[in-house]
Amino acid sequence: MDILLNPLNRRHRLRSDIPVMPGAFPLVGHLPAIVCDLPRLLQRAERTLGSHFWLDFGPAGHLMTCVDPDAFSLLKHKDVSSALIEEIAPELLGGTLVALDGGAHRQARDAIKAAFLPKGLTQAGIGDLFAPVIQARVQAWRARGEVPILRETGNLMLKLIFSLMGIPAQDLPGWHRKYRQLLQLIIAPPVDLPGLPLRRGRSARDWIDAQLRRFVRDARAHAARTGFINDMVSAFDSSDGPLSDDVLVANIRLLLLAGHDTTASTMAWIVIELARQPVLWDALVEEAQRVGAVPTRHADLAQCPVAEALFRETLRLHPATTLLPRRALQELQLGQRRIPAGTHLCIPLLHFSTSALLHEAPDQFRLARWLLRTEPVRPVDMLQFGTGPHVCIGYHLVWLEMVQFCIALALTMHKAGVRPQLLSDVEKGRRYYPTAHPSMAIRIGFS
Repeated sequence: MDILLNPLNRRHRLRSDIPVMPGAFPLVGHLPAIVCDLPRLLQRAERTLGSHFWLDFGPAGHLMTCVDPDAFSLLKHKDVSSALIEEIAPELLGGTLVALDGGAHRQARDAIKAAFLPKGLTQAGIGDLFAPVIQARVQAWRARGEVPILRETGNLMLKLIFSLMGIPAQDLPGWHRKYRQLLQLIIAPPVDLPGLPLRRGRSARDWIDAQLRRFVRDARAHAARTGFINDMVSAFDSSDGPLSDDVLVANIRLLLLAGHDTTASTMAWIVIELARQPVLWDALVEEAQRVGAVPTRHADLAQCPVAEALFRETLRLHPATTLLPRRALQELQLGQRRIPAGTHLCIPLLHFSTSALLHEAPDQFRLARWLLRTEPVRPVDMLQFGTGPHVCIGYHLVWLEMVQFCIALALTMHKAGVRPQLLSDVEKGRRYYPTAHPSMAIRIGFS
């Protein structure tokens, strides 16, 4: 199948002396190809235009995309800003860590980061909280025998996040409904009328924020109580400098958003790879049998190198975050080109995750690249979590979740004498933007 480009737009033109990728549609630009076929779009653009080119992101405008390895350094460049993220998605990401820079970012991050570090996660008992939830979910998959894997991992991640936030079981249906409405802000056209996605999404966001403010007040009223939200609020209140509760609420909401979609996608891809490569499943089962139980502390994760390698290699080959927008604050040298100040930039993480310049045999799923390595993990090896000041604050939490999930899956299915089986075409229906995920139609059997 050909790439979803406009056959009537073949004109070659330049912006700031950098070529514009032909094939954009009116209003939506290159978004159809970015969403459905990003790898081939980037390959074609590099082959025909070189390492620097403009892509049209429809409502978000043109972003100068660079596939030169130097682009990775933009993530920690002092003259590159993340504020463009808030301009692209102000309804969802305004005021959050991912859209702040400089002193405002450091102050907000320092106020809450302790709860996300291994010590904070262990003290809050997050591993003990998650383990039975994960085990119950995979046992239900075994009982059903066949599941739509992305839908199931999405539901599991919501369950984990809601348990992290201390939401009572009887309130979960309401939260599920509001969260689904909140996600409409990702694609909502800028038309604020009753019944339309923008109005529903804003209403859901306001409802969620009101509930989060209630959690914050409750945490302050019970300061001696332990738990993840309590620890976040305690660290926030004891931080230096005045910060409004709006910052805290916005970043708890970010935890809900970032912790669900991207992690569910990675979790689904892990199961898919285990299903289509029996040797991976055998290695994981052997490790799970040796460990004997789902780990609950970060100190225990070192006993699970196969599960960790599965997590890291899946994230490398199937990155959930494919592109990152930035803005050049000053004129920059990027590869062989000078980039004017004010340029809107796109850093193609997907390209670097699968680049032969950065990884040996990049298109192959290899646990050995992690199990046999002797040097520390490089920033480029974990680029899905970013680098520099904006490295993902939830890195250790996701690491824990993924290892727990792998071990629970292996123990449960091996005990029942079954293994995952792929029942669908993996390539059909993949999506790459705004976050990447396998098709919702992919089904996994356990037999």
